[in-house]
Amino acid sequence: MANQLGAIKHIVQLMLENRSFDQMLGFLYTANGNRSPTNQPYEGLTGNESNPDDTGREITVFRIDASAPHPYLMPGADPGEGFFNTNYQLFQTDDPAPGAVPNNRGFVINFKAAIQSDQAKGFKDSLPGTEPSEIMGMYAPEMLPVMSGLAKGFAVCDLWFSSAPTQTIPNRTFAAAATCQGHLDNHVKVFTCPSIFGRLSDKNIDWAIYGYNRDPLTRLDFTDTQHADEGHFGHFRDFEARCANGTLPAYTFLEPSFGASGNSQHPNYDVAAGEKLIYDTYQAVRRGPGWNDTLLLITYDEHGGNYDHVAPPSGATPPDNSIGEFNFDFKRFGVRIPALLISPRIAAGTVFRARRGVIDHTSVLKTIELRFGVPPLTERDKAAPDLGDVLTLANPRTDDPLQGVVVPTTDVAHPEQAEPSLIENIHAHKVSLLPLRNDQGSYDRHTPPDLSTSAQIGDYIQGRTAAWTQHLQRKRAQREARAAATRGSGGGRKAKPRKAPAKKTRRR
Repeated sequence: MANQLGAIKHIVQLMLENRSFDQMLGFLYTANGNRSPTNQPYEGLTGNESNPDDTGREITVFRIDASAPHPYLMPGADPGEGFFNTNYQLFQTDDPAPGAVPNNRGFVINFKAAIQSDQAKGFKDSLPGTEPSEIMGMYAPEMLPVMSGLAKGFAVCDLWFSSAPTQTIPNRTFAAAATCQGHLDNHVKVFTCPSIFGRLSDKNIDWAIYGYNRDPLTRLDFTDTQHADEGHFGHFRDFEARCANGTLPAYTFLEPSFGASGNSQHPNYDVAAGEKLIYDTYQAVRRGPGWNDTLLLITYDEHGGNYDHVAPPSGATPPDNSIGEFNFDFKRFGVRIPALLISPRIAAGTVFRARRGVIDHTSVLKTIELRFGVPPLTERDKAAPDLGDVLTLANPRTDDPLQGVVVPTTDVAHPEQAEPSLIENIHAHKVSLLPLRNDQGSYDRHTPPDLSTSAQIGDYIQGRTAAWTQHLQRKRAQREARAAATRGSGGGRKAKPRKAPAKKTRRR
């Protein structure tokens, strides 16, 4: 059937936090022999996959169901993240030899080290009694009725890999810019490369970035978003309003609430809250007048140390010719992440795979570039497969796969809801670096106030971002006033006096 990407006017992406494909969707079609209802093969779990613990005992994957003491806060501690932890999870060493093939056998041992590290640092976010074996817990489909219902009702991509084998910020940067400029950790001030948002602005194509209930972190990541007009940014309620009004832009990027009481699904935060966010996002798009022309993507930035049985492929196209931190060449993808593709132009029960190449975060960029005529950002998105072939229906469907679905809830609260999360601290740090005058009227280094709680960070982000917005508005007003004055004075140059027309002489 013909690719219907040309019928899509709006692409919406919700990117959640730190979950692997197996953990969220591995058991989706296990009961059907890992075949979809349309008889497509599905790279899911058989239930026999295992990992050794530090005694050599094999720990087999198991289903997380309602009988667990805290089923929606699993695993009970934050697994190891970042380049070296990911290497150990994949290779059982943090320094694999060149060309080594991952076996994905280091997850249980690495999770034990993560638990011990948190305890040694005095962190209190690990739930009592958390065992290393919990990293092999995978959600039963009935525990995630929203995600499972959308996966079965539209399309699931079972071979979507994170762009780099590391943590959140580098992968989110790949998702927006097709590079992380060589960085492999979260401690980056601002990326100087162009982003997809700047590329769209160059073509006068509208876009938006929405935080959930705070100003979006992504705004601060790039120079071309930091200085963009305020109309490109807002909160989830603003996204809902644009859906209802039929005014969605060409590309919308949604962030969750990143705190411990939020809905990002970062381990070990409330997965049920993330189910509600996915549900609300889907319903906002579906109920709007632009539903038939919209492609909704639900993705995650990275696996976050959670188990997945599929070895990430090599052969990735590096963004450029430079070598990154830790001498990494960016020729290896990160771990598989959950990915849903949702549109009334997608057939139910689809398992989507690329005809060529490997799908990663930059496949979204490639899809945007093809649909809206935007040039590629780097060699990575230039080489990436796009997602257009999932759109096979010329006549949009009218059914609702989530009709009657009850969104799950949990009665177990995270033990450290008031404590700032790592991403909240990163957001606050980026806000502190905005070039604003301090109380003394200078641009010397700004000293943030007490930011020891999530609420204090929220107030700080809101206040300082508002001050930055006012600063930008003043600068734009000044530029416009100067431009108007220049136009009023004839462009700043004296006009040449016009010559009087020559007198005609009568011929004699």
